[in-house]
Amino acid sequence: MSDLAVTQGHAPIEPGSLPGVDNRKFGMWLFIVNEIMFFAAFIGLFIAYNNTPEMADLKAAIHANPLTGIIGTSVLLFSSLMVVLGITSIQRGSKRGLMLCLLLTALLGLTFLGIQYTEFTTLNNEGFMLETSSATSAFFVTTTFHGLHVFIGVVWALGVLFVAWRRWFSPQKYEGVELFGLYWHFVDVVWIILFMLIYLL
Repeated sequence: MSDLAVTQGHAPIEPGSLPGVDNRKFGMWLFIVNEIMFFAAFIGLFIAYNNTPEMADLKAAIHANPLTGIIGTSVLLFSSLMVVLGITSIQRGSKRGLMLCLLLTALLGLTFLGIQYTEFTTLNNEGFMLETSSATSAFFVTTTFHGLHVFIGVVWALGVLFVAWRRWFSPQKYEGVELFGLYWHFVDVVWIILFMLIYLL
């Protein structure tokens, strides 16, 4: 059983673990569930102000330049593809491929943050600031909280890249990449929800 787990890139099950579930992955899923509750609260706050005149004014300013949201979303989706390709690369024994994909993931994450900063700056110049109204507060707090998670993901990606550079991953042992992948995909899914609320509804 443990040999099969190692062959598939998973650590052997430790005493006290749930049958068939690695402790680190289980811990990551618990962390993600906790983060879902945090984001649900922020998103709920955003939805509460969605039909207010203040939010309508804010969305009108945001929708005046829809390419910002479209490009930012495309960048994040492409970064998730890089994570998938990175895992596929190490499964095939290509450490160079893994490192390239992790580097691109980090760069794409930084690109998204740059796009978000540009949008915030534009909105501030147009008079939409954190303290302007409850609607703008909900928008900036929610999107900044997500941006913080992207930044954490970028740092994490660079950390995993360092580990890959030190040749600590192999086709039989790459769970550290999978754990990062779970986090990054979660952050991307949250943004897709925010994108729909901000740019489509």
